[in-house]
Amino acid sequence: MKYNNTVNGKFIDRPNRFIAHVNVNGQIETVHVKNTGRCKELLLPGADVTLAVSDNPARKTKYDLISVLKENLGWVNIDSQAPNTVMREWLDSAPEHFPNITLLKPEYAHGSSRVDFYLECGKRKIFIEVKGCTLEIDKVGYFPDAPTTRGVKHLHELIKAVDDGYECYIAFVIAMPDVMKVLPNRATHPEFGEALDEAVNAGVKILYLPCDVEPDELSVKQGIPGDEA
Repeated sequence: MKYNNTVNGKFIDRPNRFIAHVNVNGQIETVHVKNTGRCKELLLPGADVTLAVSDNPARKTKYDLISVLKENLGWVNIDSQAPNTVMREWLDSAPEHFPNITLLKPEYAHGSSRVDFYLECGKRKIFIEVKGCTLEIDKVGYFPDAPTTRGVKHLHELIKAVDDGYECYIAFVIAMPDVMKVLPNRATHPEFGEALDEAVNAGVKILYLPCDVEPDELSVKQGIPGDEA
């Protein structure tokens, strides 16, 4: 995916989860943060950031913060909507893991929630739940960077779907360079790690999707099926 209209700036601060202050050509702008995670190791004062210009002139904030340059790593995409977009693009490219897709539906209702993607490949009936990973420590990705009860619920839904006969995946879209695998962030949210262990033991498979990242672009580099986290 590529953003159509972007500007560069310098990060100043983040008063709350939803907004930040950014210096854009000497003007202090209040911008929308498209990621409610902590991002503490990314959003540091003076960090280079990229903003997407909103196409809604009536909106209070005219910019969305989409990427940040992390020292000794490179650009990291923190747009929480981007992982699903690049996953859809990857599925549309007919990847070898899911050949001959005959049906593809996003935001598919199943049980008490919605799964990011439902697809059929011949007789295979598949659910894929997508998670974007932006937290890196020593070239290893970790998820989540903040507690996520929603993420735990999604894993439990996938476990139920496996019991119902579906092929299920949790896909980690790694929105940063040079990181190939993701581990559960047990220190921040042990319940997610426990739920992921339970899901893997129940038959849920893990996909790691490393990405090529530019300030205004994100695309899947390759998909590596994982076993256990």
